[in-house]
Formats: sequence, structure tokens, C-alpha cells
Amino acid sequence: MLLALALAPAPVRAVDSAPRWFKGNLHTHSLWSDGDDYPEMITDRYKRAGYHFLAMSDHNIMPEGQRWFALKPPAVVVGKLEQRGGGAVLDNYVTRFGADWVEQRTNATGAREVRLKPLAEYRPLFEEPGRFLMIPSLEVTSSWKRPKTATTPEQTGPVHMNFTNPRTLIAPIAADNALEIMQRSVAAVLAQREATGQPMFIHLNHPNFVWGVTAEELMQVHHEKFFEVYNGHPGVHNAGDAAHLSTEEIWDVVLTRRLAELKLGVMYGIGVDDSHHYHEQMLGKSNSGRGWVMVRARHLTPESIVLAMEAGDFYASSGVTLHDVTRSVTTLALEIQPEPGVTYVTQFIGTRHGYDPTRQLLVPRDGDAGAKKTLPHHRYSKDVGAVLAEVKGPMASYTLRGDEIYVRARVISSKAKVNGSVAEEFEMAWTQPLVNAVK
Repeated sequence: MLLALALAPAPVRAVDSAPRWFKGNLHTHSLWSDGDDYPEMITDRYKRAGYHFLAMSDHNIMPEGQRWFALKPPAVVVGKLEQRGGGAVLDNYVTRFGADWVEQRTNATGAREVRLKPLAEYRPLFEEPGRFLMIPSLEVTSSWKRPKTATTPEQTGPVHMNFTNPRTLIAPIAADNALEIMQRSVAAVLAQREATGQPMFIHLNHPNFVWGVTAEELMQVHHEKFFEVYNGHPGVHNAGDAAHLSTEEIWDVVLTRRLAELKLGVMYGIGVDDSHHYHEQMLGKSNSGRGWVMVRARHLTPESIVLAMEAGDFYASSGVTLHDVTRSVTTLALEIQPEPGVTYVTQFIGTRHGYDPTRQLLVPRDGDAGAKKTLPHHRYSKDVGAVLAEVKGPMASYTLRGDEIYVRARVISSKAKVNGSVAEEFEMAWTQPLVNAVK
């Protein structure tokens, strides 16, 4: 017995599992769909930029199996000769990873092809426990369409949803309304999660892209917890316009009616950059580093990240870093990690019970033909998503007085965002809402 004890291996000590903040992007594109660089080059960029996790979410495809990318002849694009995936892009890929890693061939028509590496093949180059993680993902790209009637033109719009940590592909859905597409997509993910036991979720991307989804549709989706409040693509209209709500206004409408009227769950806001373009950093391009999430999790694993986000233990950012965020039963508090010379204003935004529920139909302008093909937005009263308090400085808190339905925090900095998605953009951060538990 003593000999057996002497030969027993020493107990394994678990690494420190105290929760900490992990920075990540959940919406990224490569040459597997409509991005303009190889996935290894993109991953290398994010890791070197200090990100802890990355999800490569190409359209309607999982990066698996054999995939060869054919280099088309160079074409003139905006006065320059370009070859997608070729030229200097391919040269840089070979320089960074070596000619032995980059597989090339000539196909039967004489075209040059480059093999796109699947995630399982290139993730070992980058992943490090506690330092960097690749999370499987895809963007499920659907659209709705309603035929022309005697009184209305043909109506159509996109519904794009990101599927984080899938086991298998789910197909895009065609329907005559966005609500059905969202609900059926959520149901497909829930079914896959139940069948496999693997934590995963789906979130709505850029609702204002081609004005494809309205607040009234999003608020009705059962078991959906996430949407993009900030997306760094220049064409997704985060700020809305005279005839359409901003994504933050959509969030407040959804939270108000979902919690107070529909008795459905909370909706969390995600920040992403939706990167497509990696070779020109400028306005008009969809560049990396514009928006992200900071997730407080115990472990840098897909399961831990997913579960922390489902618990609302994260915030969205376009530049502002929060040292801490706390949500108790009655108080939402945050501490900003300040930068020298930068000032901060925290707005606590929410809706109180007894709010004015009236709404006004917003009519697109005469020259906005595209918007007339989508469903109209509604402007709600000033009670919905009102600024309940405003605090200057690096620390801010709000204690419920009892009649709030929810309260969330928006941090606005005085620092202009470098290479913003639109002109005159300032760095910001958004916490997840504190829901008043008192019915």
C-alpha cells in the first residue's frame, strides 16, 4: 500500500480559473466567401492586434474539406489593377507562411488556384491556451421577398444571422417576412444544440443593412438573445436616418416592448467589425478593429465564451475599455479604463413603466426608392429609451428607483475613432441591460 502511494502521480493542479476579460470578434470574412485575404493572414492580424478570440464567419459555408480558390485575371478596380487573392496578397501570404504551406496548382483550364485551408488545419498555428482561440462560425445569409400587389410594390430585404460555435451547417431560409426567417433559424440552432449538447448561439447581424429587419419583427423572436448594436461595415446604417431608427433605438424599442408587453427575454447588444477588406484602411472599406466584444469568462474556450455571453457578462465596444462592469439586483455600475487627455460621459438609458406607447409611421423620402421596397420603421415616444441619468468621469453607477423596465449604459468618449466606419465617429462602449426584477 505504501509503495502504491509512493508511485502515484502528483495531483494535477488546475490553472487559475478566476473570470477575466477576453477581447474577441464574432463577425469576420475571408476568401472562403467575400473577404479579400486568406484566413491565416486574417487570423494572424487579429492575434497580433491583441485579440483573444476570433470567429471566421463566412457566408453560408463552414471552412471544411477541400476548397481551391481560382485566381481570375487581374482587372482594373477604381483605377488600379487588382487580382482578388493574387498579386501582392498572394506574395505576402507565401512570405508569411512559406511556400511549403501555401498550396498552389494549375487547373485544367490553365488558371492558377490556391488551396484555402480549413479551420481544423490552420487553427493549430495560432491557438494558445488562455491566450488565443478560434471559434467556429458562419453567417447564415437569407432574404425575404413579398410579391407586388395592387397597392404595394415588390418588397424584399436581407436577414443575415451569425451562428457561433456550430457543429454543422444550417441552410439559409427563404420566406416572405424577416420574422419567420429569424424564428426558423433560431429553432434550427436550438435543435442542433439539443442534439449535440454543444453550447452555441445565433445572433442577428446589422438589422439596418438594406433596412432588412424592423424592431417590431426582432422583438417577437422567441429564444433570441443577441443582435448587433454596432457593426463596423460602412454600409449598415448604425445611426439610421430620418426614416429609420438607429440600431440603439431599435434596441430600446425591442427591450421595452419585449420585456413589458410580450413577456419575452432580454436582448443583448454585440459589437463587431464585419471585416472584409484587409489591404486598404479607409472610409468606405469594411476594416478590422472597428468593433468587438469584451467577454468576462473563466476559460478561453468556446463553451465558456458562449455561456458567459448568454449570462450577459460582456460589453460591446468601438474603442472604450471598461475596467469593470457590475450588475446587482438594483445597481448597474462601471469603471472606465481612462486614457490620458480623454474625457468620458456615461449615459444610463432605459424605459420606465407607464411609458407613452404611441408610435409614428416613418415615411421614406421620395428619392429613397430602395427603402420603399422594405418595411417602414416607426418612431416611438421619447419615453422609450430615455436618458435617465448622465455621469461624467471614469466611474459611473445607476441605482434603480423601482419603476424602470430596464437600464443600460452607453459610454461616449471625446476620442475620435481612428478609421471609423463613418466620418466623425467617436469611441464608445455599451453595457448589457439590467432588467428590473420587480414585476
